[in-house]
Amino acid sequence: MESWSFPPAYDASYLPPENSRYWFPRRETMPAAEREAAILGRLQQVCRYAWEHAPFYRRLWDEAGFHPDHLRSLEDFETRVPVVTKQDLRESQAAHPPFGDYLCIPDAEIFHIHGTSGTTGRPTAFAIGRADWQAIANAHARVMWAMGVRPGDTLCIAAIFSLYMGSWGALAGAERLGAKAFPFGAGAAGMTARCAQWLDALKPTGFYGTPTYALHLAQTASDEGLDPRDFGLRYMIFSGEPGASIPSVRQRLEALYGARVFDSGSMAEMTPWMNVAGSAETAGMLCWQDVVYTEVCDPKSLTRVPYGQRGTPVYTHLERTSQPMIRLLSGDLTQWVDGETPCGRTYPHLPNGIFGRIDDMFTIRGENVYPSEIDAALNETPGYGGEHRIIITRDATMDELLLQVEYAGDIAADPAGAEAFRQDVARRVRKLLGLRTLSEVMPQGSLPRTDFKARRVIDDRAMFHEVRTQAGTGRAP
Repeated sequence: MESWSFPPAYDASYLPPENSRYWFPRRETMPAAEREAAILGRLQQVCRYAWEHAPFYRRLWDEAGFHPDHLRSLEDFETRVPVVTKQDLRESQAAHPPFGDYLCIPDAEIFHIHGTSGTTGRPTAFAIGRADWQAIANAHARVMWAMGVRPGDTLCIAAIFSLYMGSWGALAGAERLGAKAFPFGAGAAGMTARCAQWLDALKPTGFYGTPTYALHLAQTASDEGLDPRDFGLRYMIFSGEPGASIPSVRQRLEALYGARVFDSGSMAEMTPWMNVAGSAETAGMLCWQDVVYTEVCDPKSLTRVPYGQRGTPVYTHLERTSQPMIRLLSGDLTQWVDGETPCGRTYPHLPNGIFGRIDDMFTIRGENVYPSEIDAALNETPGYGGEHRIIITRDATMDELLLQVEYAGDIAADPAGAEAFRQDVARRVRKLLGLRTLSEVMPQGSLPRTDFKARRVIDDRAMFHEVRTQAGTGRAP
């Protein structure tokens, strides 16, 4: 296998021939069984390294009765090594600030600090070593090469440059590959209109961002009198939220921009987060197993599910030395398959990408609903104006689902068309979910847009229960 060592030692000047489909032909196309034998050897190295350098893992594994000497097969790894949760990481950092006792390198070797925003609790800090950053750049360059990015291309990175890892990882990969990086960013007021103007003037080859932002950008460009197809984009790389693997969303983006759409992205903690990503010939996401070892597990038993079934990804770094994640539980939902891929890579495949987070799922009258399923249905509906809200509410003792959906036409001038659209939305969502849905049609542009990840679900049942409880005790709400 090419450049297969731990810690990794990549040649920073290496590039494959420009007409090569593969960055590392052997690693990407070798028989899966041979790769798994090499991965087992790497897992033995990684577990030994973590045992020696991270009190966090020694403590966790002692409690589970696991020792690196016990690791003799992939089955041993998947059944004997306990999973790590994000709560475990937060608790470690609270007890051993700021980076937790799973940091395996000296503080002086830290090169980048990133992390979560901490808007829903204690922020999680990511400490990435200099050598790890180079390995991340190499891994992202390799995956982006598979999408068709080439030296000399210009990649517009239209994502927030902050603690968020997505923009920085895409930038590192573009720089390593030899592309011209155009780190435009996102988030400031008025920036989307300027982004459209820059894209029209610069004509970059590619674009990186979230699907939500790309749809918002297309509408803004149209409002500015610009046609997104005139930007000349050949490919668009997305991460951060479900969408790019949903056929209706992908087709809409491709129609708006005239570009190929690629899905990517696992977790910020797992950077290189492009460890699950599509290629120029294979839609959905490949599991780049020789970068990050991916299992898809039953969410309850946390045991690996057979190919063809749904489960939650569990990830293990094979190259990170700073804060290695070993069996990190994602909390997402996906389906994986095995077998031949159009691009010839012999990795497991997520044909529908990541469906979304399991805790994003909500239950209405006993039916489990994922927001991405509603997104897909609306993007297939003629007249959809590009944005919607999902409001879960309570009517007496019955849960209700209200969809506020924008209409692409002029409601005032075309009330009959708007009503037909409303009925079509209700019919499609009822067919999808098997339950009655209330629909409210709104003028296009009336719902707020975002320069980052979409947040479309509002659940006000908690307020209903609180008011009901207060009424029962005689207290004023």
